[in-house]
Amino acid sequence: MATITLNGNPVHTCGELPTIGFATPPFTLTRTDLRDITSVELEGKRIVLSIFPSLDTATCAQSMRTFNALAADLSDAVLLCVSMDLPFALDLFCGAERLERAVPVSAFRHPDFGTSFGVTLVDGPLRGLLARAVVALDENGTVVHTELVSELTHEPDYDMAIHAIRNHHHPCPQDALETTE
Repeated sequence: MATITLNGNPVHTCGELPTIGFATPPFTLTRTDLRDITSVELEGKRIVLSIFPSLDTATCAQSMRTFNALAADLSDAVLLCVSMDLPFALDLFCGAERLERAVPVSAFRHPDFGTSFGVTLVDGPLRGLLARAVVALDENGTVVHTELVSELTHEPDYDMAIHAIRNHHHPCPQDALETTE
């Protein structure tokens, strides 16, 4: 259990973020078209999980916009924006904001996501929602960066997350081969 704050008042999560250097917990989330997306489908891709309570707050909305802009040049990475919001609300927001890089997904059918990642809030006015956190995975599904934002009304450290995902790119074996003439 981790302690963070909401407007300075302590609230607790159900556990701890995954450990850097270890495999991510397997997960399933729901896309805006109501199809599931799984960690198995994303194998071989670098992933940034931007986790937050709800798009209905200014900080969460800004976080999604900022990650979308920063991920513009990460063509081989997937940016999953995860909340308990209904897929319909996520779809409306992303369409209205023209967010093209962000993949909005909902954990509303998958409470095990919040438990596995240690981010479900267990008390306070937002209990049952997800804490604000970032988890970055390399193409092997290994955790390379985590951040549990200590105050729910604050934004994450975008630069650290993007830096982590950029610097943990391992080229495909054929990319590493040198050609000789």
